[in-house]
Formats: sequence, C-alpha cells, structure tokens
Amino acid sequence: MKILCDSHVHSKNSFDGESTVREICNAAVDKGISTVTITDHMEAPEIRLGDRSVYGNAVKQITQSVKDVEALAPEFEGKVRLLRGMELGEPMHIPKLTKRAMEISDFDFILASVHNLKDMEDFYYLEYNSQNTDELLKMYFDELLDTAENADFDSLAHLTYPLRYVCERTDIKVDLDKYINAIDSIFKALIKREKALEINTSGLFKEIAATMPDIDLVRRFRELGGKYITIGSDAHNCKDLAQGIEQGIELAKVCGFDYFTVFKNRKPEMVEIWF
Repeated sequence: MKILCDSHVHSKNSFDGESTVREICNAAVDKGISTVTITDHMEAPEIRLGDRSVYGNAVKQITQSVKDVEALAPEFEGKVRLLRGMELGEPMHIPKLTKRAMEISDFDFILASVHNLKDMEDFYYLEYNSQNTDELLKMYFDELLDTAENADFDSLAHLTYPLRYVCERTDIKVDLDKYINAIDSIFKALIKREKALEINTSGLFKEIAATMPDIDLVRRFRELGGKYITIGSDAHNCKDLAQGIEQGIELAKVCGFDYFTVFKNRKPEMVEIWF
C-alpha cells in the first residue's frame, strides 16, 4: 500500500511559513498524505533575543506550534496523523539555549539543522566566490559533524544546505568528493548513534536540481550501514506540502533502503517502501 509521509513541514508559526496548521491538515487530506510532522523553526541561539529577534520570539512560536498540533490531531484522526516536531537550528552554538528549546514540549521528532556558522549570518545571506566557498563548506561540515556526534536529535536535515545558494547565485562547480572524508565521518556518527539522515526533496525544485543530500550521498550512507532515512518536503505552504516525497521515497529504494522512517515520541517507526 502506498504510504506517504512528510516529516519536514513549516506552518505560520515559523517566521517564513505561510499556512496555518489547519490549512496544512486539509491539504494533507486532499493529497492523500498519511502523516505530517510539523517542524517549525527553532533557531536555538535566537532564544536569547526574545521578542527582539528578527525571526520572532522562538519560544512563543514553537509553543504555539505544539498547541496547534495537539488541538487539531484529534479532529483529523483517521484522516491524517499529525505529529509534534521542531527543526532545531544550530544546536551546538549555545547549549543552555538548546536545552531550553528541548524543554518546551515532549516532541515526537527533532530535526537538527545548521543554517549558519557561529557568529555568522544564515548561508542564505552570504556571498560566495572562488576564494571563500571551499572554506565555508569545510567549516559547515565540521559543524555538522559536531552536531551529529553530540546533539540531541532524531534526524539530520538537508546535509548539503549551502549548495542551494551556491548553485543559485554562482557558476562555482562544487566537487563534493573533496569533502567525502568529512561527510563519511558525519554518516558514521549518525549510524553509531542510531540517528536518521533526511532526504530533503525541496532541492528538486530549485537550481540545485537534486535532493539534499543527492543520490550518491544517500547511497553512501546506506553503504556505510545507515538504517534510518526520513523524508521531508521542507514545505512552507500548502502548495508545496509533500512536493517530491514520492521521488524521495523512490530514491531511498534505489539506494538500498526497504523502509523510510517516521518518528513518534522520539522513537523510529519503519514504513515499508512499496516500489
């Protein structure tokens, strides 16, 4: 039986989200999505700024996100399973703030991500050239390794996130083989700690024109012994909900996975791939 699940979805409780949780639920029913995990942004270092953060008050946003999910889950029972998640950004920057974020709720799913290096802007805002791109990527993968080895999370989000913007704005051809030792170390840390790797499908519809990570890296994760794969659209509105999810599931199968994973109460549930 075809089972579609989207484990990376943002609502209006994210600073860049466009749809309410109810609107997302209705769209999931229309699209035949079995499970939706709402993973609104929690850039943990921003907690220290409270209402002064340009992204909004992170604690208030995630608290409201969880309330919305808990209020609507019973209403949509039998139509779509709605789970409480959080995209936890930069968990290694200020540990006491990360701890504060984790205490907001009993989450079903924690998706760890790195959107910016310490004391730097989000990769979205950076300018890339032939001089700085290599160094930025080295620092990025170093921080991902620290995250994979030490943070409390369930799945590691969009492994090749900076490439989204390198591809959009430059003609720089990034050879990921140059960083394969660092990437292998990240994968080995995930495998040792029984953490998942996300196949983020949003890149399929951007200049990068590939999942993040791409098929070669997903295959490498499997070759090294990777067991858990989560699949997420990274949707910020109803239109993009579950966009590319079937392609992501098919890619996982091609790479040797017979199951993808959904997390409930921070525990992995294995969903058989029907292809």
